[in-house]
Amino acid sequence: MSDGFQYFDIIFFALIAVFVILRLRSALGRRTGQERERPNNIFSRSANPEEQNSGKVIHLPGHGESTEDEIFEKELSDIGERESTASDSTDFAAADEPANKNDEIDEIRAGLSKIRMADPDFSPRVFLSGAKGAFEMIIEAFAAGDTAALRPLLGDDVYDEFADVIRARIAAKESVETTIVALDSTDIVAASLTGSTARLTMQFISQQMSVTRDANGEDVEGESGMVMRVIDLWTFARNTNSIDPNWAVVETRTPD
Repeated sequence: MSDGFQYFDIIFFALIAVFVILRLRSALGRRTGQERERPNNIFSRSANPEEQNSGKVIHLPGHGESTEDEIFEKELSDIGERESTASDSTDFAAADEPANKNDEIDEIRAGLSKIRMADPDFSPRVFLSGAKGAFEMIIEAFAAGDTAALRPLLGDDVYDEFADVIRARIAAKESVETTIVALDSTDIVAASLTGSTARLTMQFISQQMSVTRDANGEDVEGESGMVMRVIDLWTFARNTNSIDPNWAVVETRTPD
């Protein structure tokens, strides 16, 4: 008889253990909405495809890995090489050729260093990757008239300008089709820090096909299949005191 009660006790406590384990598993596996990353978090280090694929890497001095400062210095050196190459083209010269190209490169490096001091997580390499992604997203969203996609990527003034053009296009019953055939170069041409606000001006040289059509599908601007070389100068800004890693486009222009 006692053996029967003992067997019953074992089953009873086993069921309790299973119940507790299931409750713990459910609680530990639950995520809250606050853990979700913004879909347009394209300027963060975690958004870098190379770092996503390789996993988190901890760099330890003296263990064959570069420190964060050494990586940043290498990035500054790479920026100098990129700008030297870009400044040899006639397009870069047209986009505000400096009296002394070496002085401008030094100014860019100094500006990047100031931004780095204000934001230790700042990486020129990650910024360049994010700026390239933002350029493609903005061109695509503007052509599609997608103001919701444009809003988080643009400063207030630039967003208002883009939205006005989109509204005028809708009123005229026109549509735009734009395709980036190739993005030839993305280069930082200016960098500064004023107070806590960092500003980086990018020069994008791209090959694009763009055509505007009326309500009947007839071309009213541009020509289908024609590839044009386009040079854009976009200025990105960010408050370095903000936890948001994203930069917003606060100015767009073309070389004089």
